[in-house]
Amino acid sequence: MMRQAGRYMAVYRKLAERYPSFRERSETTDLIVKISLQPWEAFRPDGVIIFSDILTPLPAFGVPFDIEEIRGPVIQSPIRSEEALKALHPIDLEKLHFVGESLRILRREVGGHAAVLGFVGAPWTIATYIVEGGTTRAYTNIKTMCHTAPHVLRSLLSHLTRAISDYIIFQVESGAHCIQIFDSWGGQLPPYMWERWSRPYIEEIVSEVKNKCPQTPLVLYINGNGGLLERLKGTGVDVIGLDWTVDMEDGRKRLGREISVQGNVDPACLFSPLPALTEEIQRVVSRAGQRGHILNLGHGVLVGTPEEAVAHFFEVARSLNFDTLSRDQEVEDTKLVV
Repeated sequence: MMRQAGRYMAVYRKLAERYPSFRERSETTDLIVKISLQPWEAFRPDGVIIFSDILTPLPAFGVPFDIEEIRGPVIQSPIRSEEALKALHPIDLEKLHFVGESLRILRREVGGHAAVLGFVGAPWTIATYIVEGGTTRAYTNIKTMCHTAPHVLRSLLSHLTRAISDYIIFQVESGAHCIQIFDSWGGQLPPYMWERWSRPYIEEIVSEVKNKCPQTPLVLYINGNGGLLERLKGTGVDVIGLDWTVDMEDGRKRLGREISVQGNVDPACLFSPLPALTEEIQRVVSRAGQRGHILNLGHGVLVGTPEEAVAHFFEVARSLNFDTLSRDQEVEDTKLVV
């Protein structure tokens, strides 16, 4: 479950009171392992996600950042010029030793009972933070650079592509069974611009990783990807994550059955009465079909989500029988038609 460790859990909030710095929590091996295992110990999901952030590797290739309580990530020296590009250097994986150490420990802790999952940000998404200087709603600086300084933006994206490729391989070699690539802000681009400014760099990453780690599944998630689905098929990833705004059955038709999908229960459904949550989980699974579907949320767990709802999600997932579910859904569809 995306963002399955975090502030909705009382045990996490208690730990965060003791260690108020997010960077300390996400860059200290003991804390990373402890937080990563909190949902595993509480709910026994079939995947344990390393507690980290897509911005974690930035200092390892020359982009320092801070995380402020209200503003979130802040990059004091945004990169918007050729001169600023000089601050970048090849990724130093030694500076990310805590990620490798944590993955190795997590593999030992869960044994063969769960997959250990790593993740990264896609080049375009990471570039939005580096160019904008933090989070943004308008993306005006980076979108303007597409026209006023395309050579600078291409150089930045190429550097990020190399760094992210190395970082994925590092995670896999440290113990990650699967890697999810978050192009979280790719959906903020018109499709033709995503084809130009995001897709080629994702494809290059996938090619490099598959060359070194051919057996490692790669998942691609883009928030707001409804307008991009057909364009995602040729990226080379094994799984496409669907957000909750995409109808699961329609998404599968548009992607084709040869590619697996992940998702896509609306995270807000976890605030609903448990019977309603059960119905939504069953509906999504039924619409996805019998093969090639990883049940998940359509985005991360929201702050304030009741823990009992997360527990219920996993309980329902473990109890599902697709054949029975499919017959029940056919009956419900018939009722709707009548």
